Amino acid sequence: MFSSGRLVSSVCRNLRGSVRGLRWVSGTTPTTTTTPRWPLAGALGVSRRVDRIVGGWLLVCSGTVVGAVALGGLTRLTESGLSMVEWSLIKEMKPPRSQSEWEDEFAKYQQYPEYKVLNRDMTLSQFKLIWFMEFTHRMWGRGVGLCYLLPAAAFWARGWLSGPMKRRVVGMGALVCCQGLLGWYMVKSGLHEVEGASHVPRVSQYRLAAHLGTALILYSASLWNGLSLLLPPAAERAASVSMVTVRSLSRFRLCALGTTGLVFLTALSGAFVAGLDAGLVYNSYPKMADRWVPSDLLDLDPWWRNPFENPTTAQFNHRLLGTLTVAVVTALFVAGRRLPLPRRPRLLLTGVLGMVAVQVSLGITTLLLFVPTALAAAHQSGSLALLTLTLWLTKELKRLPK
Repeated sequence: MFSSGRLVSSVCRNLRGSVRGLRWVSGTTPTTTTTPRWPLAGALGVSRRVDRIVGGWLLVCSGTVVGAVALGGLTRLTESGLSMVEWSLIKEMKPPRSQSEWEDEFAKYQQYPEYKVLNRDMTLSQFKLIWFMEFTHRMWGRGVGLCYLLPAAAFWARGWLSGPMKRRVVGMGALVCCQGLLGWYMVKSGLHEVEGASHVPRVSQYRLAAHLGTALILYSASLWNGLSLLLPPAAERAASVSMVTVRSLSRFRLCALGTTGLVFLTALSGAFVAGLDAGLVYNSYPKMADRWVPSDLLDLDPWWRNPFENPTTAQFNHRLLGTLTVAVVTALFVAGRRLPLPRRPRLLLTGVLGMVAVQVSLGITTLLLFVPTALAAAHQSGSLALLTLTLWLTKELKRLPK
């Protein structure tokens, strides 16, 4: 008589034999396969690694745009932008080397209005300084293009870009190409003959604003998408968080987004101040001379030309937008302190308030000291720092539970 244990053992042996027989009849042999212990976790780990690589690349790209904007500001402030009177994607990458080549380059510059009106006593050594400033800016721009396009092609080929990210990368690549074309289009506007011997040659403020605005959009898109890939996924909303708090956070998120837009608009208005040399018309604060509203605010006709072509109006608008930015950021800080924000958004909110104080101080000091190059360059870079902090804050708030 079989015990129950022996009976179970016998049944198992018979089942194994039956399975082996079926495999032999079907012509298959048992194979050993190894599967990952945690296949889903492994896939997610690879995905996060790829996201970190692509996100890091986008942050590096945004950093190169910061360098391009800073160099562009210095080029403008040192009046170097019109020293290279020709444009070639490849040919101009080789600077003059011999004395005769430098003399030929200087002779080209002497044919254009900036030399004839402003720099008739310029020496070849002085010309080399401004030429290398513009050359550095142009070469940096080509470096920005390579930083975007080459890794993008590699990531695309490896399948590391999702469908939506592919569309964004194509858009950013188009902005990079547009930047280069807009840069030369802007320079060309300053190479035309001007009416009147006293008229100062300068690039079109409209084209300068387009050139800067495109750079700011490219920078914002790169930073935003880079942060989207690098920051960890948003946490689930805790059950203890009330609906009132969730609604308050949603409104605060919209306010932060509006503040970012205001910072962007204020930075863009600075292009008209720079293009019209409007920082030199009223060097007093808080009043413009002895008036809150200057008498020549609407001198041009029709009236709508004044914000874009009247130096007084350009400076007045930039002051107004800067003051409004300070007020809005202060209100945002006060409102944010009353909400249960996580640690990082709180730190960023404090950083935004501190940066806006630094930025307005730089702006006032630059104005009162008649636009010294170092302070003006710091003021322009400060606008990018403030835009960075507001974008980062908005991204952090977007990740909060809804």
